[in-house]
Amino acid sequence: MMKLDVLYFAWLRERIGKPRERVDTQATTVGDLVAELAALDDWHAAAFADMGAVRCAVDQQLADLDAPIAGAREVAFFPPMTGG
Repeated sequence: MMKLDVLYFAWLRERIGKPRERVDTQATTVGDLVAELAALDDWHAAAFADMGAVRCAVDQQLADLDAPIAGAREVAFFPPMTGG
């Protein structure tokens, strides 16, 4: 079990109702973490219902769902960014 800071931005923060939380997790990848978070309550489930609309970063580096999180300090979730 490890402690991890999870940060939420934009509409994810609005759906979950907080900008960050510290979680105890057994997850080994970002995808495992998403599954754990989505199981917490209806707000988390709604935020992670469409992972095609969510990007993530592990310790401020963009990451895929299969990225390992061992030793990470934080995982952030946010909507895709647009250029311009």
